[in-house]
Amino acid sequence: MAAARHPRLYADWAVPDTLDGRFDMIALHCFLVLDRLKGAEPVFRQALVDEVFRDMDRSLREMGVGDLSVGKKVRKMAEVFYGRVAAYDAALAGSDENELAAAIARNVFPDDPAGPSMPGAQLLAAFVRGQRTHLAGQTPAAIAAGRIDFKEPEP
Repeated sequence: MAAARHPRLYADWAVPDTLDGRFDMIALHCFLVLDRLKGAEPVFRQALVDEVFRDMDRSLREMGVGDLSVGKKVRKMAEVFYGRVAAYDAALAGSDENELAAAIARNVFPDDPAGPSMPGAQLLAAFVRGQRTHLAGQTPAAIAAGRIDFKEPEP
């Protein structure tokens, strides 16, 4: 959660500092961990996703969302989350270098007409690729034990 809240993402890279923008950064960082642990640590992978949505539930309640609508909102967030995970996974599996920036632009910057050529989308795509390389140097056991190290976003 702390890595997803890094000020540079919002101040320098133009990620909207809104509930949706913060959710997108949490989803992106969670995706990176899930991606790193593919084929390993299935119990931890599920526990991570469960904790992310418990935190979303808590956050919505703290914001004053009524008990009756929290469940619906969390279900919708889960759908959005899994859609983003699928989009980022497909983009990274493809051979088109711009596919990841396009997926990020659609999800994080949906109202920006520049789309994938937007600087923020390009910076986030490079960030994701760099984090994947960085996380590859960390063992699944260390990550599952809570010892995960994200690189700071570069200016």
